[in-house]
Amino acid sequence: MKRLILTLLLFSFIISCTKKETTTEKPATTQNPNEALIKQYYEYFNTHEWTKMAEMYADTADFKDPSFGTEIVKQTHQQTSTKYAELNKIFPNLHDEVVAIYPSGEKHITVEFISTGTAADGSKFVLPICTIFTIENGKITKDFTYYDNFQE
Repeated sequence: MKRLILTLLLFSFIISCTKKETTTEKPATTQNPNEALIKQYYEYFNTHEWTKMAEMYADTADFKDPSFGTEIVKQTHQQTSTKYAELNKIFPNLHDEVVAIYPSGEKHITVEFISTGTAADGSKFVLPICTIFTIENGKITKDFTYYDNFQE
């Protein structure tokens, strides 16, 4: 009988120690600095702060975007800011809804998002887009964006 009680006490002690260990663990909250940069990027996009958004790029960054054709195009801060400001004139309520952010290695972040907007004539668009960002020294050096640009 003493052996049974001792076994139960030992078993209870082990369980209580295990519970203490799991309840004192802190959840991982460390965010990848590149992921934080990209979240800030979309905040600037959605508030139409084109100059601030453009300054997140290197002085000259590589862009691959169906609107530029099939080749890589180099753009300065001013060219990037102007491009989005002109797009914003056509679609005043331009908005990107991030679906998911996928960090990949030390320099890459892939973002899946839905871009929406309404033109002055009332025509609307809803466009699923995927962008692969390359980030070096805290700046976006490459922005490779993919979407279906064929009209129905």
